[in-house]
Amino acid sequence: MIDVKIINRSKNNLPQYETPQSAGVDLRADIAEKVTLGPLERTLIGTGLYISLPIGYEAQVRPRSGMAFKHGLTVLNTPGTIDADYRGEIKVIMVNISNEEYTINPAERIAQMVIAEHQQANWIQVEMLDETQRGEGGFGSTGKN
Repeated sequence: MIDVKIINRSKNNLPQYETPQSAGVDLRADIAEKVTLGPLERTLIGTGLYISLPIGYEAQVRPRSGMAFKHGLTVLNTPGTIDADYRGEIKVIMVNISNEEYTINPAERIAQMVIAEHQQANWIQVEMLDETQRGEGGFGSTGKN
C-alpha cells in the first residue's frame, strides 16, 4: 500500500475501497445541479479531488461496469491517465452511448480510479526486432478460441 496525498474540495467523502480486495475507488460527481446527457453526448464532470502521486505511479480513471451495462454510460478516453506530476482537479469525460437520456446527480458515483505502478522506457533504436511465432499478426490473428 502506498500513501497518496489528496485534497478534497467537494462535498463528498474521500474515496474509499468498497471491499478489502477492491482494486479501485469510486469517484463521485462534484456538481451543483443534475447533468443530463442525451444519446451520444459527452461532458466533463469534476470530482473536487486533487492528488499527488509518488513518482512511478499513475491513477487510471475507468468506467463503472454497472453504469456501462445498465445505462450505456461510460468514460471516454478510458483508461484516462493521471500522471504523478499533475496537480489539477480530477475530471471525468462521461459519454452516453445508449439511445436514452441519462441524468447524473450530484454525488453520484460516476467512475472508478485505480492506482498503478509504471515504468518509463529507455528507448533503444535498432534496425531489426527479434522474431516470434506471432510475428506481425495483429487484430484477430490468434483466433477466436
